[in-house]
Amino acid sequence: MLVQAAGFALLAALSPTALLVMAIFLGSHSPRRTALFYVAGAVLMTVLMAVTVLLVLRSTGLNQPRQHEPRYGLRLGLGVLALVIAVVMILRARRAPPAAATTAGAGSEGAPPKPGLITRLTARPRPLTAFLAGLLLFAPSAMFIAAVQVIATADAAVPVTVLAVVIVTVITVLIVWLPLIAYLAAPGATTRALRNANGWLVAHGRSVVTCALLIAGVILVINGAMGI
Repeated sequence: MLVQAAGFALLAALSPTALLVMAIFLGSHSPRRTALFYVAGAVLMTVLMAVTVLLVLRSTGLNQPRQHEPRYGLRLGLGVLALVIAVVMILRARRAPPAAATTAGAGSEGAPPKPGLITRLTARPRPLTAFLAGLLLFAPSAMFIAAVQVIATADAAVPVTVLAVVIVTVITVLIVWLPLIAYLAAPGATTRALRNANGWLVAHGRSVVTCALLIAGVILVINGAMGI
């Protein structure tokens, strides 16, 4: 159970956007404090959602032997959802270049795109906006729910369940707490590494997320279908 939950949590942790935002906060006027609030928001959202999903699944009795088919049906549904999101991302990526070309050719007549909420929160990095960014970026994904679902339906003892939730939380927010620890240990080297990685993440971040969704979706669909 722990290995399977940790695997889905690792896929959920693959968030290039979260890493790019961390790079922005570590380059702010108050990098330690701002990044710490960002990590705090990420951890709070992850813990709250893990406990909420766990309690909901346990309250519906999905951890009981008699709920075998609904349990695997949920897993199948999460897999289908992950695959659908991956397909949507692929289709959007294919349509993006023509759209960008159209906008570029419009000149002064084309209205500039409105900045997203995360862009506005990172425009002037402050502890409060960093905390809000952590909350928003770590809203539960299909892969995170799948990780918690593995824990919730295992019908394990309370200490094991708590340990599993802690492990899933630590892995899910790995993409933000690890750079913070690295920055505290070696600020200059970490800043340079993040700066060098920014270009690659911007160019390939969508592909990384799409691959993670495809992998998780295939695993969940196969697992759910075999269980049913």
